[in-house]
Amino acid sequence: MAAVAKDSGDRPAPSARAGRPRTSAKGEQTRARLIAAARTLLAGEMGEGFTTRNVAALSGVSHGMCHYHFQDRTDLVLAVIADIRPEWITPLEAAVSGPGSFAERAERVVELLGRPEGAELAHLHSALHWQALNDARVRESLEIEYRRWRACFVALFQVLADERGGDFDPRPLGLAVAAAVDGLAAMDSLGADGGTEPVLRTLIRTLAAGA
Repeated sequence: MAAVAKDSGDRPAPSARAGRPRTSAKGEQTRARLIAAARTLLAGEMGEGFTTRNVAALSGVSHGMCHYHFQDRTDLVLAVIADIRPEWITPLEAAVSGPGSFAERAERVVELLGRPEGAELAHLHSALHWQALNDARVRESLEIEYRRWRACFVALFQVLADERGGDFDPRPLGLAVAAAVDGLAAMDSLGADGGTEPVLRTLIRTLAAGA
């Protein structure tokens, strides 16, 4: 950590020195290039050859500049986890929190999850799980993301509970659907054509009817 420069006299030090300096637009661009390179290496090699030096080389940034933005490779992995959130969690949150009845929101969720996952994102999820096996910080960060993912399904069934006067606990139903979605995603990653959309629609309707 850089030492804080002393100011002469009784004049207050500039506010920038009191906290973390603001990142310039160029700095943000450099950071984004490093994250993009980290995504490419993780998705392409399942973490093999994933080093700060290789990330820097792929992004055309000096190794020292890479460490200016990210302390180590774990910091890069954490940045990738945050970077892919708008590609899988945020759309699900929007589908659940949008207007409409339980049935309408459930249909939005089914249609969203029925779309094929891009190859890069699928490979990234696999690589991140592998990284989590060997790094406690990655494991904790990834679990936070999945907790947020599972909360979407609980929130969906909370809408149904509210419609019915709150006479059941939405958590077990939401977690059951979340687990089923993860299972279907694993099948799809192996090339199995199980028909995610009709299976998921049937499951949600069956659980809703039983509730």
